[in-house]
Amino acid sequence: MTIAKGKVVQLTYTLRDEQGDVLETNEGSAPIAYLHGYNGMMVGIEKALEGKAEGDSFSVTLPASETYGERQADAEQRVSVKHLQGAKVWKPGMVAVVNTDQGQRQVTVLKVGKFMVTVDTNHPLAGRELTFDLTVAGVRDATEEEVAHGHAHGAGGHHH
Repeated sequence: MTIAKGKVVQLTYTLRDEQGDVLETNEGSAPIAYLHGYNGMMVGIEKALEGKAEGDSFSVTLPASETYGERQADAEQRVSVKHLQGAKVWKPGMVAVVNTDQGQRQVTVLKVGKFMVTVDTNHPLAGRELTFDLTVAGVRDATEEEVAHGHAHGAGGHHH
């Protein structure tokens, strides 16, 4: 079965920076799952996986525009320190998680005050060319419920 819109894809990945250093991986762990064609995965990854099948392994280098986006110069924002998740004491350069109307988002701490923090709302990997080593662990037809919800359920996917 090949990857196309309406298929649930399970995959393992290793994310590398411009120097080839590993930034993140799920190798040795359970594969992640997503519903192909429903905006649940980076556009560049979906394009690279289109037409691939279970067992396929390959690497793809993608521009920022197809992964975490270009860096936005005007992306600084002041927020209350109580909204930051991930640590008790904050220092410039640390990455925090904040809840937004669009869900959780990673931000980078720029300045720390007693009650307020200035953060960069660009994703920490925005503006970078990244390489993904991908292995397709499984491909199956999505259920009607998964299509209605717009995401994969079960192992590696969303749990309600």
